[in-house]
Amino acid sequence: MKIGIVCYPTYGGSGVVATELGIGLAQKGHKVHFISYKKPARLNRYYQGIVFHEVNSMEYPLFEHTPYETALASKLVDVIMNENLDILHVHYAIPHASVAYLARQIAASKGKNIPIVTTLHGTDITLVGNDPSYAPVVEFSINHSNGVTAVSNFLKEATEQHFNIKNDIRVIYNFVDTNKFKATKDLELRRCFAKDDEKILVHVSNFRKLKRVPDILEAFKEVRKQSNTKLLMIGDGPERKPLEEQCRRDHLCTDVHFVGKQDAVNQLLAISDIFLLPSANESFGLAALEAMACGLPVISSNAGGLPEVNTHGITGLLHDVGDVDTLIKHCLTILSDSDLYNTMSSNAKEKLDSFQINTVLEAYENYYKETIEASLQSV
Repeated sequence: MKIGIVCYPTYGGSGVVATELGIGLAQKGHKVHFISYKKPARLNRYYQGIVFHEVNSMEYPLFEHTPYETALASKLVDVIMNENLDILHVHYAIPHASVAYLARQIAASKGKNIPIVTTLHGTDITLVGNDPSYAPVVEFSINHSNGVTAVSNFLKEATEQHFNIKNDIRVIYNFVDTNKFKATKDLELRRCFAKDDEKILVHVSNFRKLKRVPDILEAFKEVRKQSNTKLLMIGDGPERKPLEEQCRRDHLCTDVHFVGKQDAVNQLLAISDIFLLPSANESFGLAALEAMACGLPVISSNAGGLPEVNTHGITGLLHDVGDVDTLIKHCLTILSDSDLYNTMSSNAKEKLDSFQINTVLEAYENYYKETIEASLQSV
């Protein structure tokens, strides 16, 4: 198949999933065309079967804001027509689903039928998409996509609750590449952050308020009093500066390592011991899944789709959003019980069967074929 993929090129979960999906599809022999304003972060080398198309927006004094959506629609029409795409897969509803609808209509006027699959990832529905400024367009775009997927049952139910959805929503979970994310510790790398008798707690995110990262620092302040631990903070974002200031106030700087955005997240997860994710909401929790693939028990909130990934008492422990006391208790419980740690670590790796990349690739391939066939029958 010739597949067009539209995504945000940043380090966020939707862009990561879209990129890894495209790479996997190309490795299975499909021709994949990425369309975005910048090359996706994880498309960091040449892959056979993948072509990147950059969207260039016109700078003009009349426009206070560059009309990216119009430029994207024009680029989509260009790629659809000249590359003869079979299907267009857009990730994150805003603005990609509505732009794809416009591109489909233009392509149809030129005699080309192109079905659209829209994948909902989370805040495009639960936060941004639910804003009255965007809601009517989001609802229309979902209902006029040829196929719709959501990354968790939670997100499917939230979408159907927030909007008047006529389309069927197929749940296809996010995935992890276990050839990349696995429990192989680089001891030399580990010693850059901790001594051999110390444990490493780790967090990965874009450091937004939604992630409740200050809860981690507050908990770590107490945990390190009772356990030899270090804290590894991977990522960047608007909350990083206040977090660093919080570390200084609480005299945590010698034990907390801010390493910024990293391409080799898998290597840093693999040298860590416990993954922390106290988010106010997560539609899935891809970072938690990647940590589990590296054998890390997960301590997370019970928000959104996280319980679908992290099973309480099996792969890790759950706590209510904002309950720092329980977060502290859970950290100390796992750190102090090596048998429990080893059991949870083993369970975390075993649970990955439902989230294997090959399983998800096959699900999308079948869904694409189903969507294309239904689109042809409707013409």
